[in-house]
Amino acid sequence: MNMIRSWIIAIAFVMMSVCAVNAQDISGDWQGTLKGGQGPDLRLVLRVTKNDGAGWKGTLYSIDQPPVGLDGFALNLIALQGTDFKFSVESPRISFEGKLAASGNSIEGTWKGVRTLPLEWRRATRETQWTFELPKHSVSFVSVDKDVKLEVLDFGGTGRPMIFLAGLGSTAHVFDQFAPKFSATHHVYGITRRGFGASSAPVPASGNYSADRLGDDILAVMVTLKLDRPVLVGHSIAGEEMSSIGSRHPENISGLVYLDAGYAYAYYDSSQGNFLIDAIELRKKLEQLMFGGGQKTPLELVQELLQNDLPRVEKGLRKEQERIRVRPAPPKGQENPVRASAVDKAVLEGQQKYTDIRIPILAFFAVPHKPDNVFEDDPAARARLEAWELARMETLAKAFESGLPSARVVRLPNADHFVIQTHEADVLREMRAFLNTLR
Repeated sequence: MNMIRSWIIAIAFVMMSVCAVNAQDISGDWQGTLKGGQGPDLRLVLRVTKNDGAGWKGTLYSIDQPPVGLDGFALNLIALQGTDFKFSVESPRISFEGKLAASGNSIEGTWKGVRTLPLEWRRATRETQWTFELPKHSVSFVSVDKDVKLEVLDFGGTGRPMIFLAGLGSTAHVFDQFAPKFSATHHVYGITRRGFGASSAPVPASGNYSADRLGDDILAVMVTLKLDRPVLVGHSIAGEEMSSIGSRHPENISGLVYLDAGYAYAYYDSSQGNFLIDAIELRKKLEQLMFGGGQKTPLELVQELLQNDLPRVEKGLRKEQERIRVRPAPPKGQENPVRASAVDKAVLEGQQKYTDIRIPILAFFAVPHKPDNVFEDDPAARARLEAWELARMETLAKAFESGLPSARVVRLPNADHFVIQTHEADVLREMRAFLNTLR
């Protein structure tokens, strides 16, 4: 009987311990330092709050990487089952799995992102909590289509409206530190593209994410908020949204600012072509030829394919071949594990050709881009890559300024793709001078 009683007590103790872990309140700030990457150590903060229903919701901050890291990455999954804890972020593609300690104050596990690394989270206390300042803005949601609402940030300010648009995979929060610098002279907003962040995410078909559809979203926000001829400022893929509006509705805006955003999706140079855009157009015509549809006869389609589309795609393939030769793929097993999401692909497949924009433009180009750490042990290969990159970016910049006479092109040597990070002072100076010229 004593033996049985001992077993019952032991089992009850274990069950109470398990229940205590399951009932563990993990809300609050958790801190961890990511070590072993290619750059410096990065401090991360995981902010967990109780969900309205069961479970939790959370936001991940990389506080040593402003402005991007301070915008916060919303977790699309967070769960604690027993001692097993995990969370994930959709964009950028990040996940973590680990074990909650019996004390409830630490979690050890594995971080998976660009690299797989060990990571320990510790519950922050008043004495140990890292301080970092989150940006100040109001958030609202504006309907732009059936069942589609976009997150709109209002950074405040007075004067002509200015709207910031983020690159692929980012949200309007990427400008949390930069956009307010214009609030003394403008009323500043940011819009998160459909499919990302807190904005609605329709089915990722290219029709829902075509360049003109995304441009129409911005126009819908402008109408709802009664924004009179704003200045649009866009980074990277946002160049296509700005060019869509600038081409079709130039009367609705006063100027465009391209932050390393003047690629082929923003201005299509027919003399150079673009492999992705040309391949998309080729595929559409092949589908029409095989399955019908469209306004052209089969004979007209065949003639266009032979005379125009196939030669353009072949030219693009040869450029791709050259790119692969100067920058070969990493060895098997060392590939970047981050893959484009279905929404990313839908945006890329929705690119269109824009060739005529007749409003004031300021365009920044990283010519060349800031060198990365490839070929550090092979100076000759690195020199070939840098020469190729310089020629590529200079060709893009020249095509943009010659094809769009209203554009002022500013070349930023060795700038990062996020030009507001590496060359903020230059960008601020040029933007303020440009804004002063607008009527």
